[in-house]
Parts: sequence; structure tokens; C-alpha cells
Amino acid sequence: MIRLEDLDYVLPPERIAQTPTRPRDAAALLILDRRTGEMEEARFRDLVGRVGSDDLLVVNDTRVVPARIRGEKATGGRAEALLLERLPDGTWMALLRTRGRLRPGILLSFGDVEAEVEAVLEDGRCRLRLRGEEPDTLLDRLGEAPLPPYIRRPRPRKEDLDDYQTIFARVPGAVAAPTASLHFTAEMAARLRLATVTLHVGPGTFRPLRSARVQEHQLEPEWYSVPAETARAIEATRARGGRIIAVGTTVVRTLETTGGRAGSGTTDLFIHPGYTFRSVDSLLTNFHLPRSTLLALVMAFAGVEAIQRAYAYAIEHGLRFYSYGDAMWIQ
Repeated sequence: MIRLEDLDYVLPPERIAQTPTRPRDAAALLILDRRTGEMEEARFRDLVGRVGSDDLLVVNDTRVVPARIRGEKATGGRAEALLLERLPDGTWMALLRTRGRLRPGILLSFGDVEAEVEAVLEDGRCRLRLRGEEPDTLLDRLGEAPLPPYIRRPRPRKEDLDDYQTIFARVPGAVAAPTASLHFTAEMAARLRLATVTLHVGPGTFRPLRSARVQEHQLEPEWYSVPAETARAIEATRARGGRIIAVGTTVVRTLETTGGRAGSGTTDLFIHPGYTFRSVDSLLTNFHLPRSTLLALVMAFAGVEAIQRAYAYAIEHGLRFYSYGDAMWIQ
């Protein structure tokens, strides 16, 4: 059984990538053979020559919404909201950062848009009503890229709206990027067999594990969809003896939820060591935060000790970590 301390490691701050590699496909790629434990370094663009002609790469085509807006309280002081979901009554479920205790009735302004906190939930989220503008127009005009907190700058740069978006992004709804796909270029994609799923990444992806009993952690449900054409492509790949290569942990969770069959819904599947995989043969992924559900999933796929060795190697050899960092291919 995995322990919380198994998911811990010490990362020097300079290893946290603050900007993406340019060009994207020049990022480092650490290749790990999970059967032998052998590792080698390559460049992400080398993937094209190493993927078999019968293999299928499955990517997440969710599109990150510019969901972070900044403003101030009516009584003074800065306010920052991450808009998570628009509810049927027109209010927004949001994460709100401001000084002082959150309570219903707090008035805010975001540019020329007024807002009111209508409810505060036990998990720290709040229900926020925005007045004066349609939501899509508001986000297009005032929204910023919802960069994770370890990318440190006073404000997102204009180019982050493009940098923090994959070339496959099509279906709006995520508040975090499926970062394994950030390394692809259009030229690479044109030379690979690809299929898509959608999983809208929520803020729970950054929520650390806290319980000593890792398996007791509860993931927030996230919406997914597997198109019929993707299910057919998976079935045809299996028939040819090719591999299903998941590009990112979101794709793993989607395919493991559905067994690769077509359909849509929500998933709170938490994959940790001891899980038996049924739909994924190989995994492309970034290097993840300690004590995270993402690291637990990667350890479930490759083994706890193998991932610990790979992460130690990556740190020692100067690879870059997290969203804008380098990649690992587990075969």
C-alpha cells in the first residue's frame, strides 16, 4: 500500500519551469521502460520516429478558458476570482481570493462589472453573481490565463493565453491545461496517428493529498467525452496489435473510466498504486507536484520505485518540472 511519504520529493525551485521551451517540441523527453527500469534522454520531437505505425496517441482537446479575473472589494482591497462553472441560475461557482473572511453579501467590482457573493461553501468555493455583461464577453475582455500558482509572476503575460493552450484545444471548459500535450507542434501532429477525448480539467488537479491513507482521497468530478470515432480508432488499434498511448493523466482517467468506449459523463476516478489498467498501454506525461493525485497515477502505471528513480534522475540532470516543463514517456 502506498504511503503519503512515497509521493514526496524535494525539488530545487530553479527546476520549476516558468516559461515553455521554444520551440515546443525541443523540450526534453525522459524515456522510461517500466519493465526494466532503464532510462534514456531524447527530445520530444524524437517521439515521431519512435512511435510505431500501428500505435495510436490519444490527446485531450479541452480548451482552457481565460477564467481568472481581477478586481477589488467595494470596501477596498484587491480581489481575484477563478470562475469554475456557470450554474443554471446564472451565478458562477468560483474560487475567490481577497483579504478578510468570505461571507455572503460582499460586493466586488471587476473592471466595470459588479459582483456579489451570494453563498460561501464549506470547501472554500463561493457562488458569485456577476452583473452587467454576458459571461463569454466578460472572459474575453477581462479574463486571464489561469496559470497555476507555481508559475510566479505578478500577472500572466499576454502570450500565456497561447502558451498555456495546446494545439489540440477545441472544446472550452478547462481551468488548467492538459500539460502533456503542450509539447506538440502541428508538424509533429501531422506525422502521428491521433484521436481525441475531452476532459475539462478542474482546480482539483492542484489539490494535494493530505490523508495518510492515500486511497481515501476524493477527486472532484470532471466532465469527459469519448467520441464514437475515437472508440472505433481504439478498437482498430487493438485489432492491429498497436499500442494505446495516452497523452497525459487526463486521457488515462478518461479511457480507464470508459474502457475506451464512446460516451460522456463525469468521472472522479482516482488512480493510485494497486490499480489494474485495462485501456492504456503507454503514457506521455509531465513531471508532477509532490503529494499530488497525478504523481500517484504515474506511480500506479510505472511503479513507485521506478518513478522515484526517474524523478531523482530528472532533478540531477537538470530537467524542468511542472506545466511548462519537460516530459516523460513511460513505455
